[in-house]
Amino acid sequence: MLRTALRNVLANKARLVMTVLAVCLGVAFVCGTLVFAESSAAAHRAAASKDFAGIAVTVTPKSAPPGASGEETGVLDDALVRKLAAVPGVAAARPAADGSATLNGTDGRPLRAGKAWANLGAANQPGRDGKDARYPLVEGRAPRAGEELAVDGGTAAAGRFKIGDTVTLATDGPVLKKRLVGIVRTTDSRVTAGGTLALFDGATAQELYASPGRYTSIDVSAEPGTDAFALAGRITALLPADRAEAVTGTAQATQQATYTDTLTRGYQKMPMIFAGVSLFIGSFLIVNTFTMLVARRTREIALLRAIGASRRQVVRSVLWEAVVIGLVSSAAGFVLGLGIASVLPGLLSTSQDRLPDGPLVIGPVPVVAALGVGVGITVLSAWLPSRRAAKVAPIEALRACEQPPTATASRVRGVVGLLLLAAGGGLLVSLTGAKDASEENLQNAMSGCALLVVALIVLAPLLAVPVIRLTGRLTGRFGITGHLARENALRDPRRTAATASALIVSTALVAGLAVIGNSTGRALDRQVAAGLGADYVIGSHSTMTALDPGTEKRVAATPGVRTAAGVADSTVFTGGGVREIAGVDPARVGEVMKLDFVSGSLKDLGPGRIALSATAAREQGVSAGGQVKARIGRNQEFTQYTVVGVYADNPTAGAVLGSRADVQRDAFLPGSVQRILVRTDGAAVSKTTEDRLRAAAGNSPLVQVKDRQALVDEAAGSLAGLLTLMYGLLAIGTVISLLGIVNTLAMSVADRTREIGVLRAVGMDRAGIRRMIRLESVTVAAFGTLLGLAGGLAGAWGVGSLTNGAMKEYSLSLPWGTLLLVCLVSLTIGVLAAAVPARRAAALSPLEAVAER
Repeated sequence: MLRTALRNVLANKARLVMTVLAVCLGVAFVCGTLVFAESSAAAHRAAASKDFAGIAVTVTPKSAPPGASGEETGVLDDALVRKLAAVPGVAAARPAADGSATLNGTDGRPLRAGKAWANLGAANQPGRDGKDARYPLVEGRAPRAGEELAVDGGTAAAGRFKIGDTVTLATDGPVLKKRLVGIVRTTDSRVTAGGTLALFDGATAQELYASPGRYTSIDVSAEPGTDAFALAGRITALLPADRAEAVTGTAQATQQATYTDTLTRGYQKMPMIFAGVSLFIGSFLIVNTFTMLVARRTREIALLRAIGASRRQVVRSVLWEAVVIGLVSSAAGFVLGLGIASVLPGLLSTSQDRLPDGPLVIGPVPVVAALGVGVGITVLSAWLPSRRAAKVAPIEALRACEQPPTATASRVRGVVGLLLLAAGGGLLVSLTGAKDASEENLQNAMSGCALLVVALIVLAPLLAVPVIRLTGRLTGRFGITGHLARENALRDPRRTAATASALIVSTALVAGLAVIGNSTGRALDRQVAAGLGADYVIGSHSTMTALDPGTEKRVAATPGVRTAAGVADSTVFTGGGVREIAGVDPARVGEVMKLDFVSGSLKDLGPGRIALSATAAREQGVSAGGQVKARIGRNQEFTQYTVVGVYADNPTAGAVLGSRADVQRDAFLPGSVQRILVRTDGAAVSKTTEDRLRAAAGNSPLVQVKDRQALVDEAAGSLAGLLTLMYGLLAIGTVISLLGIVNTLAMSVADRTREIGVLRAVGMDRAGIRRMIRLESVTVAAFGTLLGLAGGLAGAWGVGSLTNGAMKEYSLSLPWGTLLLVCLVSLTIGVLAAAVPARRAAALSPLEAVAER
């Protein structure tokens, strides 16, 4: 039976190649993603090891207790450096003053503004040779005075800096201007992953990140042969237990590598999604291929049964064939996966996010995954056709080459499909009253969509007849060839449905994502417009910093500005949890926020009085005139606040509006302002106005100036990933669907050799044969597309109902251009897939075809 399986595999090499490709794509994405993940983690570890090379132990201060003074927290000083240098086994103790620094490029825009964790500021600490080994010079010299600065090569390129330029930067305070005197090289994985490095002289760094004579850390190198853990123990004994701690360089390298790897782990999700979709869609191709193979080899299977082969042997023969195909697919997919892993860092890296370079790391997991996925998916897909083959009685099989499904089987399929349809539709309908996109509701939505697609696949053979007869009116316009194409597609509805299954799945995914993405984008646009009356929002890149106190007055005095209203943001603690509170001036907030009050008003807002959003009021169970116990920011005592009004949910206002004086008094940064909402005098939003506002804010790199469109784009940032995912899935579905239709048509042409010969004998020319095959292919593609669109739109409606509970502005909006593109791609698949089978059918000789047995 094994020899029989091998012979069957090699009997049709073209079919073998197409089946292998379908599985190969999924295996390649799985293996490529796993190899990429291991290689990326190894590269992060290697980069972190370089960062801490030569550092045995690092001493850092512990978090200061509340109310501690600067003298109490500044435990790392020159005296401690001398003590550490005298510890047995210590080769040298080098202090450091490090922190965060954000720079403006030469265009006045912040560099890497969204990556504060990777925007580093550090002190140049020269050794005995006058050079800092951590940051070797590439050009110029090291900074020696307070007005001087050095940056790394990547930062210089991103900001277009050259030696002698004046660089604008900020740490956590006012804007600084420094003269660039040097460009250095660094292996710090945070910087090489897309961050920036600003290097100061020692005294300036101490002033910025610690205090004069104090440091943020002390790096200790060990003498040869000294154990780092033992040295850390000796150093710990010298430190005040509650004020400083010692950590080995190895532990720091591991921690930094893990942190950086975690931040970039999101890059692994999209390839794995592609892998899952490829395998899922490819499994339909395999099931269809083996089903057709079993149907074609009915006589062969009957003969094997007649000469003594058992049902188990027939099953094993088909499964051995699947194992061979799976092994070939796994090997090809693994090799292709290595290629994917090698190009993923370049494809996923951007000027803002660069992945580390390093050799490919091939561990046992990708190899096992390739075999498990490739062989497992293929064998599982072939199991049902093998069982079907084994159930055919020898005498019955010898009488007919192909048995139509029984009425009982069709009824069972219909009942199962309707039950799945009812279950999926019921889940989606149940979400129409959902008030939020909780994890449970999201899981129900995904389950409902999955059940809906599976139901369509199960019902597809029953739906094929009415749908294809309807679409057949179009193909009927092509005369007899169109009529024959329609009848060929209806000849075996199960085969037609199985061939179209890949298109059903891919079209449903793409259509659903396209509708959700388009509807969400429009809702975000409406949400920003509904809640924001201002033309610009000025804020800080960091939630832990505040705007310069004089910024609000300077912005208000800027030409073209009508209103500038500062907002103090903080947190408010209530019995129902933690929420955001915005401290505003009632006299001006109405000009910059569009507040729709359900009850009460804002005119009574003042000390001891707050306004709540509709959601917050409902959760607290209060209305206008009610009382709420809460505490704001750092205040440890709960205070009774009067609710003066309830307003419709507003993303600009947040959950709670309070008196600006109350919020600023108890905020974590007392007296601070986190946002300034700006309304202009009617002039159009322009770069000139934005530049004026940025100048009023001191051109600080920590300050963001955004108009409405920028806020919409920021809120819709995830939609870019959704769009990429959508078109990626469309590409995968296109390729696998193309392979499936080609495979099915090729085998169908082989089955209909005599029929094609008769058509040629009675006068149909080669062009007519090609047209018939092409129209059959387009008919199958159109059938799969229609069912996929139906499933995708239904799923988008269900998920949209859920989204509407969390985003009131959400409404279903169809992206007609994208949906039209999906239809055109599907029909193009039908035309392309028919090219080779149509040419082969047209090339058949009438006499040889009629004589075919």
